[in-house]
Amino acid sequence: MKNQRNKARNVPNLRFPGFEGEWEEKRLGDFGKVSMCKRILKEQTDIVGDIPFYKIGTFGRQADSFISKELYEEYKSKYSFPKTGDILISAAGTIGRTVVYDGKPAYFQDSNIVWIDNTESLVKNIFLGLCYQNIKWNTENTTIARLYNNNLRTIKIYAPYSRDEQQKIASFLTVIDQRIQTQIKIIDNLESLKQGTMQKVFNGKWEVKSGKRKFIPPTLRFKNNDGGDFIDWKEKKLGEITKCYDGTHQTPKYVSEGIPFYSVEHVTADQFEITKYISSEVFEKENKKVKLQKGDILMTKIGTVGKAKYIDWDVNASFYVSLALIKKNKDFNGLFVSYLVNNVAFQKELWKRTIHVAFPEKINLGEIGECIMMLPCIIEQTKIANTLLSIDKRIEAEKEILEQYKQQKRYLLQNLFI
Repeated sequence: MKNQRNKARNVPNLRFPGFEGEWEEKRLGDFGKVSMCKRILKEQTDIVGDIPFYKIGTFGRQADSFISKELYEEYKSKYSFPKTGDILISAAGTIGRTVVYDGKPAYFQDSNIVWIDNTESLVKNIFLGLCYQNIKWNTENTTIARLYNNNLRTIKIYAPYSRDEQQKIASFLTVIDQRIQTQIKIIDNLESLKQGTMQKVFNGKWEVKSGKRKFIPPTLRFKNNDGGDFIDWKEKKLGEITKCYDGTHQTPKYVSEGIPFYSVEHVTADQFEITKYISSEVFEKENKKVKLQKGDILMTKIGTVGKAKYIDWDVNASFYVSLALIKKNKDFNGLFVSYLVNNVAFQKELWKRTIHVAFPEKINLGEIGECIMMLPCIIEQTKIANTLLSIDKRIEAEKEILEQYKQQKRYLLQNLFI
């Protein structure tokens, strides 16, 4: 692969050896007409059936509607229908999402999901699909974003005349895509491992049989240093082991830099990135009410209720009333409690106490303290927390690798194409 130095010519920055000449400017309409499936009426669909029917909301995901096999065969034979390998495009909602039609029985929502009926005489579908990923989709604003047929037909791309060069580029980027998909599966498997482990370590409970309370231990139990069992878990209310606090009720005036200010969006995001700041003066006022410290837990209590984040860094920050602060305590492992809060059993406790008639949903601070939890001794808490943390660290490491692959692909898309 070599760098091209003549920027004025219609050639990409990077090019495989053996290929020369400028790329041709084309419009998508040059490759074929914009096509779509025949309209399916709501009464022709069902929540179960033979053939999955993909609407714009389920495009590229799991279908939640179906049509009969008879209707599918009739419409497929009478009206426009994609060929295997055609690139389906979302024309509403999030514009420009693509799915390669794999030839399996399926049907697609008219006008919202379209494709270029490409004969592949000028450009291969596999190359065209990569071009789509480089397009800045132009939309006309209506009630929802919409890509009209005329918009699609007139979009310009550049393509090499040589189909061999098209194939070379596509094959190379397909390898990157395969690596990305493999990496996603690795992360999904680790996420499943974490959820399965959490279910096994947090499913212990007390039951009453014949008038006596009996402890049913978790499916996965840790041993002490002598190889024996730890003492039975205790049933506690969160408010019995620690105190919970509200954040500020007033939306502060944000500044470009200063003291971090946390809200729901920070705790619920995959990456805890600081995006809001307050002045030192505002912070000092708020810090007198409640101080956020390393080892504390922040939990969402408005909107997305019950998402917990363990503060494992030295922190000098304030937070909004949409978050509850669960204070650290020497009698429990904060990391363990953050995992416990995020687990199904505690989420059910929160759900019972959440105010569902209001929008957004919320839970009062006092109700959080009333939530019942199963608590092992501090040593077993630490063993459980460290086990789950090791899985989390593996997940983060694999996510970093995934991001590197994605960055590599973005670079190649920018430089292997015009």
